[in-house]
Amino acid sequence: MPVIVRGLELESRELNLGVTSQSILSSDVTGSNNVSLDLITLNSNAKYSLSLEKDSIGWLQVLQGSGVFDGYDIRLSSNEVVSLPLGFRGDFTASSDQTKLLLAFVPEAERFDKNIDSIPTGLKTTDWSNEPVLKSEHDERTRIYLATRTLSGTEAYRCEMIRYPIGTSAPDHHHEGAEHFQYVLKGTGTAMLDGKPCDLIKGDALYNFDHEVHSFRNNGSEEFIFVEFFVPGGCKTVWAPNANVCAWLPTGKDIHGRPPSRDIAYHVHGEDKDI
Repeated sequence: MPVIVRGLELESRELNLGVTSQSILSSDVTGSNNVSLDLITLNSNAKYSLSLEKDSIGWLQVLQGSGVFDGYDIRLSSNEVVSLPLGFRGDFTASSDQTKLLLAFVPEAERFDKNIDSIPTGLKTTDWSNEPVLKSEHDERTRIYLATRTLSGTEAYRCEMIRYPIGTSAPDHHHEGAEHFQYVLKGTGTAMLDGKPCDLIKGDALYNFDHEVHSFRNNGSEEFIFVEFFVPGGCKTVWAPNANVCAWLPTGKDIHGRPPSRDIAYHVHGEDKDI
């Protein structure tokens, strides 16, 4: 059964001076230990100490503000996502108030990638604003990949940003072989969960297990945007009878209309293992 977490109802826990944490998804909430999700908020110059278990990997997206990890020269802003290697430990210092970090953790990552020990040992940063924008073949949705085997070095997880313009919807479908969540970054939308509507707003999270039928539509007054995170990264997508199979077309542009950092060819959702 899908799990819905309302962002406005989350409790904040102070970790240290100027740093708070909100647990969005955990095994206590979902009943699954595939992935957990936290939101960290920092004041300027506050420091967050990140420590993964030795068998865990992670992924981080800067939602707001900026900062740096000690020992790394790259200043991270809201354009960056970071792949965190096995057992990563490091301190992140915010350079502006209300810096927000979205953190996903995948424990016992070898369950999902037998070659997990071979992934890079340092931080791997991707500026998603340089990644190619892909357009849905049958509607106005767009997609930007945030984490793939090429970007993160592992197939234990996959992440993408999906954008629904006003009035856009997609057909019912389900996934086989992976669990996944959506975290709403902007706007309002309606998730159809086995035919039942569920309204979502910024800060809400939705967790779907495999074989659970779902779809989304934007009936709001602004663009509806969410990140979608799969564990493991590879899975089969099954569309409702008579629905158009979701395929993605290259636009030849990044989010700013510039030539992208790489090319991604036309492909069908679920058949994107080597991207």
